[in-house]
Amino acid sequence: MRHDELYYEERNPSPLTQAWLDFKVQPLARAALYMLCFLLFISLFGPWLAPFGANEQFADALFLPPAWSNDGDLRFLLGTDTLGRDMISRILHGARYSFGLPLLIVCITGAIGITIGAMVAMSVGVASMSFQHILSALLSIPSLLLALIIIAVIGPGLFNAALAISLIFIPQFILVTRDVVLEELSKDYVVASRLNGVTSTYLFFSVILPNIVKPLVTQFSLALSAAILDIAALGFLGLGAQAPVPEWGAMLAVSLEYAYNTPWVMALPGLALFLTLGSVNIVGERLRATLRARMEH
Repeated sequence: MRHDELYYEERNPSPLTQAWLDFKVQPLARAALYMLCFLLFISLFGPWLAPFGANEQFADALFLPPAWSNDGDLRFLLGTDTLGRDMISRILHGARYSFGLPLLIVCITGAIGITIGAMVAMSVGVASMSFQHILSALLSIPSLLLALIIIAVIGPGLFNAALAISLIFIPQFILVTRDVVLEELSKDYVVASRLNGVTSTYLFFSVILPNIVKPLVTQFSLALSAAILDIAALGFLGLGAQAPVPEWGAMLAVSLEYAYNTPWVMALPGLALFLTLGSVNIVGERLRATLRARMEH
């Protein structure tokens, strides 16, 4: 036996590297990840990629089917709607409202909720317990129903819908963060860090936070999926995005009247929502599985 074979060094990849390796061996998860990257790209650059404006009308191209049909036109690859607007342009513009806006909402509410949840968990007393009971009562109400209640007070509109959904998800992040931080505070490694005299900020960010990534990632993926669905549902009900905003849920609502004559007008935003929600759920589940396996290892 050679001397260089006497020792074996185990190399543990970083969490991001491990996640990518897991995605590489799962074709469906890898496809979902690519889809999310594509959605993020068109959310940022969709208006510049679209061949036409979202509300640009062509009087000579009403109700045109997709280009591969006999009555189609190569100028409008996926056809036009009842007002002669290019469907692919509206889908590209709509990604900003149907995916980019929910993603922004969840990132902001997540940052606020995690911060408040950590502060509540690391404080004790009657105020902390009362805060928990209030949050538990709020979370017992379904998110869409709570959004409808808030919109009934502040009025319809895309901004108000985004505000309502933000107010819904902040308590969720607060409660999840509070529960997992409280669970970690009683563990030996946290007690040892406290005995070493570390500050509360260092204790949370450097000691506790790396060990609560899994529940936070789970909450983030669930919140993103719910936010996309809620924005689309409110737009469909006419309480969120208002015409002519090319939000996919609002586009579905407008297409109902012409569903039999122009099925592609309904199918395209519906398919976009289906692929978006499916990709978010698949990627979220794959990340949770990766983190779970890493912690067990």
